[in-house]
Amino acid sequence: MFLRYILILFLLIPFNSFALIEVDITRGNLNPLPIAVSPLSLDSDSKSKLKTILKKDDIGAQISIVVENNLKKSGLFNPLNKDSFLQKPDIAHFKPRFEDWALIKAQALITGKVTFSDEKLRVEFRLWDVLAAKEIMALAFTTVPSNWRRVGHIITDKIYERLTGEKGYFDTRIIYVSEEGPKIKRIKKLAIMDQDGFNTKYLTLGNELVLTPRFNPTNQMVTYLSYFRNLPRVYLLDIETGIQEVVGDFPGMTFAPRFSPDGKKIIMSFAKDGNSDIYTMELENRIVERITNHPSIDTSPSYSPDGKYICFNSDRSGYQQIYIMKSDGSNVKRISFGKGLYGTPVWSPRGDLIAFTKLHKGKFYIGVMRTNGKGERLLTENFYQEAPSWSPNGRVLIFYRETKTDDKGEGFSAKLWSIDLTGYNERLVNTETDASDPSWSSLLSD
Repeated sequence: MFLRYILILFLLIPFNSFALIEVDITRGNLNPLPIAVSPLSLDSDSKSKLKTILKKDDIGAQISIVVENNLKKSGLFNPLNKDSFLQKPDIAHFKPRFEDWALIKAQALITGKVTFSDEKLRVEFRLWDVLAAKEIMALAFTTVPSNWRRVGHIITDKIYERLTGEKGYFDTRIIYVSEEGPKIKRIKKLAIMDQDGFNTKYLTLGNELVLTPRFNPTNQMVTYLSYFRNLPRVYLLDIETGIQEVVGDFPGMTFAPRFSPDGKKIIMSFAKDGNSDIYTMELENRIVERITNHPSIDTSPSYSPDGKYICFNSDRSGYQQIYIMKSDGSNVKRISFGKGLYGTPVWSPRGDLIAFTKLHKGKFYIGVMRTNGKGERLLTENFYQEAPSWSPNGRVLIFYRETKTDDKGEGFSAKLWSIDLTGYNERLVNTETDASDPSWSSLLSD
């Protein structure tokens, strides 16, 4: 099971000391912070034992690569080339020669040490401010060897939080729809992976169409839509146990189920008699409540993080726009007034923004706006892209993008992409197959 083994953290040294390093995350970071990620030192005995268990060379170096790749992908850090390092990893971890690291323009330094005994992996790391010539954080983790990648992600989260002032998003997972085959006959499975594309697992067999998987904000439960004998069903899946249950069979069409912030409800749109409205269902007692009642198409609901409001899209103004309302369905207000059609709104976990998909003049955009509709910013445009999902710190969006087919119907693909709120850090997210409908988990280590 994914989270059977809990990481044990030992605080070695308080890290509230003054530091000169400052990372600006509020705008496009054209000058990422130069940071040196030294390979974590590993004694020969531990190295030999871990190689036998994990079938990998030098886990200390592998963990440092995970940290380095995470920091680089954030767009805020520039990990320096290890060939330029002048000090050996074990010595640097004990006591860095700050002048050597300043010489290669490093402003921050990460060092570490890995040991293995009593079937447990112990990983220490330290974060150093090169400019101030002092240590600013030190932590250690004890876990089972197979969790070594998670250790790398948690280390990155701690470093990111210390240097930016915001929680990280690296010890997380992404669930999505894995797609294979020709466009007109796609095989679709539920798949889950670490946020960096590793440890992919397939959760369904591909016998039935699956759509819109969404994480529960409070645990590793997922809700999704599947078609059983051509009838839509909303499912709950416990990723830890593999136990799956049907929330309900719906005689009409059901769209985009999503959890409430406390994880106790599912909100969805339900089409009945040619009309689509928004409903909620209490998971404990399966009581269904109708939230909207309007002769228009209301769909894609998403709660605010405090659970007091819901954003959704509707064509009640004549064409598709974004609206917000109180969680009981009252006080409905339209907030999007730009040119084009707006869809798939999703509230930021920070509560300050709503992400959306926009279609205008034949192009699709991923954008954000404030919850009152002001400050609209379009982050990226393409032939076809939609379904943004927030990282748990509200700093990055993941979405999927499709390519055109040629005149023979070939060349189609669907891939996951991420972009941060500045719009400057757009990246392809690696997946084993084509992918769509991503959803980002909360931090696993919270």
